[in-house]
Amino acid sequence: MAGALISVTRLAAELRGSRPPVLLDVRWRLGGPPGVGDYRRGHLPGAHFVDLDADLSGPPGPGRHPMPDRDRFEAAMRRCGVDDARPVVVYDTADATSAARAWWLLRHFGHGDVRVLDGGMRAWTEAGLPLSIEEPDPAGGDFHASAGALPLLDAAAAAAIAERGVLLDARATERFRGEVEPVDPVAGHVPGARSAPTTANVGATGRFLAPDTLRERFATLGVHPGVEVGAYCGSGVTAAHEVLALTIAGIPAALYVGSWSDWITDPSRPVATGDSGTGTDP
Repeated sequence: MAGALISVTRLAAELRGSRPPVLLDVRWRLGGPPGVGDYRRGHLPGAHFVDLDADLSGPPGPGRHPMPDRDRFEAAMRRCGVDDARPVVVYDTADATSAARAWWLLRHFGHGDVRVLDGGMRAWTEAGLPLSIEEPDPAGGDFHASAGALPLLDAAAAAAIAERGVLLDARATERFRGEVEPVDPVAGHVPGARSAPTTANVGATGRFLAPDTLRERFATLGVHPGVEVGAYCGSGVTAAHEVLALTIAGIPAALYVGSWSDWITDPSRPVATGDSGTGTDP
């Protein structure tokens, strides 16, 4: 999809215009501390803070970051001033790891104009653009959430894509291989999946690689025209980053939101280890 990203130069110009976008600050770290502390120390002027755990996820189980309830998500976005007809820009610290989750959810729930700030807060401050500590009051947006605009996978559908298409595992390679597992109780990957860490989607500054470069990267993983593509990670957060990178490259892909933390809740599902691996009981 063209327009999934926006540069700091373009965003600064749009914020000066007659129809500025809604800004959502989605800074977050796995294991904390909560991103709201960073937000209160300085954020893009007019931005609303969005809590990934509270606003962009449902209660854990199964999976650590399951889909939020439609009504709950709609209310959170309205509180931040999100309207159906007004563009939205989401950002995080730099590499869009958490901003992509907000991008994907808004797109999935039907918002048609959502972009990620390429390079995030780091790119904004490096450009010498201003920050603010003022927190805008809750706003009354009119966003109407309607699920289904982007494809969603469950465990069975993810397994099917691993067999007939390409299922990308967005986690670090050592987690994919089952060599380490710092978060979930079982190590390994979905049988047939291919390791595609999201860290390879961006450069050292946190900005995404060029579309042609991303296409070349995914082609080496078997992603070619006509091939069905899905993505997963540990809990559905970095997998949204993978889907965003694929989108920038012009490749449609489905997201397994439950991801590995959901897959391992059923002991009958096979687990693979190593570079390719064969299924074993967890």
